[in-house]
Amino acid sequence: MSEFEVYLKLGFNHISSLSAYDHIVFIVALCSVYRLKEWRQILMLVTAFTIGHSVTLAVSTMGIVLVPTDIIEFLIPVTILFTCLGNVARRPEKSDPRRVSAGYLLTLFFGLIHGMGFSNYLRALLGEEESILLPLFSFNIGLELGQLLVVSVVLASAAVLIRISRADYRAWNLFISGAAAGISVILMAETKFW
Repeated sequence: MSEFEVYLKLGFNHISSLSAYDHIVFIVALCSVYRLKEWRQILMLVTAFTIGHSVTLAVSTMGIVLVPTDIIEFLIPVTILFTCLGNVARRPEKSDPRRVSAGYLLTLFFGLIHGMGFSNYLRALLGEEESILLPLFSFNIGLELGQLLVVSVVLASAAVLIRISRADYRAWNLFISGAAAGISVILMAETKFW
């Protein structure tokens, strides 16, 4: 297996395995306000998250920016909680393009935080590699593919469940956001750094 394939698989598994459930919960919360027909907006949000994740993963792995792991592990569920609160406050019938842009910037910022969470592990894997460009590039492609898989499953499941149950989409959003918020509060209690 080539170096590219190794890190591609590592990035894919990072986001799509159940051991990365905090990232999966974040993506589920991020998707809960969108319908399947809004897949372009979701794709842009997920890519914004990957870009943020990539930037801090790179600068953290190279040792340029180092934030204590316990603070990052606490901030990751905080990003989930803020996403859920934004979902609850969102009124789809009052869609504003400026708000969408703010959502991308916020998702990019949250990606910055999440990227730091994995940097210690990746730094240990890379060891004394001469160049981290290929490993980081392939890892982030794998991450994006894993996220797209999770998004596809979430959106397809939501479409089917809403159609079967004839649930109101707002009720679905509140249910999923509430569940994700509950998980984030538990994670914050488990990872508090003070």
